[in-house]
Amino acid sequence: MQFNLADVFETVASAVPDRIALSYEGENFSYAALDAEANRTASLLAESGVTTGDHVALFLKNSLEHVTSILGLIKIRAVPINVNYRYTPAELEYIFTNSDSVAVVVELTEHQVTLAGLLEACPLIRTVFVVGDVADELRSAAAGRGVALVDFADTRNQPATREFEARSGDDLYVLYTGGTTGYPKGVMWRQDDFFRKPLSGGNPYGDEPRQDLAEVAAAAKEFPDFAFLIAAPLMHGAALYSLFTFFTLGARVVLRRDFNPAKVVESIEQDRVQVILIVGDGMGLPLVDEMERRQGDVDMSSLFSITSGGAIWSTSVRDRMLAVKPDLLLRDNFGASESGNDGAFTVDEAGNLRMPPSANMIVVDEQFEQIPAGSDDIGYIARIGNIPLGYYKDEEKTARTFPTRADGVRISVLGDMGRVEADGTIVFLGRGSQCINTGGEKVFAEEVEAALHAHPSISDALVVPIPDPRMGQQVAAVVATYPGTDELTLDEVQEHCRKSLAGYKIPRSVVVVDEVKRTPAGKADYRWATSVASE
Repeated sequence: MQFNLADVFETVASAVPDRIALSYEGENFSYAALDAEANRTASLLAESGVTTGDHVALFLKNSLEHVTSILGLIKIRAVPINVNYRYTPAELEYIFTNSDSVAVVVELTEHQVTLAGLLEACPLIRTVFVVGDVADELRSAAAGRGVALVDFADTRNQPATREFEARSGDDLYVLYTGGTTGYPKGVMWRQDDFFRKPLSGGNPYGDEPRQDLAEVAAAAKEFPDFAFLIAAPLMHGAALYSLFTFFTLGARVVLRRDFNPAKVVESIEQDRVQVILIVGDGMGLPLVDEMERRQGDVDMSSLFSITSGGAIWSTSVRDRMLAVKPDLLLRDNFGASESGNDGAFTVDEAGNLRMPPSANMIVVDEQFEQIPAGSDDIGYIARIGNIPLGYYKDEEKTARTFPTRADGVRISVLGDMGRVEADGTIVFLGRGSQCINTGGEKVFAEEVEAALHAHPSISDALVVPIPDPRMGQQVAAVVATYPGTDELTLDEVQEHCRKSLAGYKIPRSVVVVDEVKRTPAGKADYRWATSVASE
């Protein structure tokens, strides 16, 4: 059968109505209660004009309303658009317009003020759903543009029952991720493929995917009492995958407003948390600091696993976690918005990341032909099977990332490099592109370089990653200046970049050289730049 995410959630809610589905900031919501809240949200969205296929941007931090908005939108066959609330106004304008969002759900006053300044540039937005009080700036801007403001609290006046049209496995889920130019790209998933790949067919701890909704319901009834704490924001792909995965299992999701290491550690005891999801060392380092500090006075006996996805998770941080609790199972997930969950890394004695053999992962050469096991050739790690339809409104990047091989099979090639050992194990060698992963946020060198090139004193620039003890990597710039210009300072460069880049994209170090080294053809020498920046 073809799976739809809303159908799956409703099936689980009917199977285990009294089980806790969501614990958020001290409040517990059963599956029946969360389903009812999502139904009310869905009805409010539909009553306000959101219809099948409409894209709605979720400009939100973690909250109950964030969860019910996601569920409510897929219930009425509309499409949630995840928004990185750390983006600058220019980046937000791009994602609102590129996604063709007709509505926005927003909460924080500062976010409302930012949105107010963008409404004129976003002509498709016709409705804004506001959680809490409306900022004066947004009220004024909405009136000037003829945009309807809807109080999210009006959900209380909506029916809690399910009164929705039939859904399809072809309904879309669009997940925005970074692009090679630094602009976000909307990854288009059929919901049936989303269920089968990112959600592991509803059976992440087994070998065979669920065959139908009856099997999903039966499995949820048998699933043990289980609490999974998502430390990452829901606008992050790894967090969304985890949210849906554990709702599908009938587990309890523990959600926090923001990542606060002290509250996460306290939740282990208070919520009897068994698994925590983090995003690399950016969360892992402050978390283990707090675990070490509190290990004498917080009961961590329930915790048996910490899972990381989306960023570098160093061996040193893992070793410290194991020193606090030696029986921990540490899982380093490998995946992407464009491929879903690909499995877990293991780390060998040399520090190499290794993936066990998988029918859905291969290594291919430049012509997308599979490299045989045992070859010394290095190639691109490719995913096959249930992969996305492509990028929203970007046929060129779709063709590049999701090519069709000569045998007619579509694959997903994201630039990860690797080689295949004789037993089929894939050794992960790193990114082929100049992508910097700082605490789970992706930064693309070309975008930062473009911002640096706009500085009146900078004649050329290259941007590279260098190691960071907490964030995994940090953004470093190597620049040359025009003759006769004043000495360039780091503060000046950072202040300049803040005008067009989100905070996590700003260089944390700048090295000034006489000349930026490039090939005769003008191509960047990133190896040289990395050496200079590291020194």
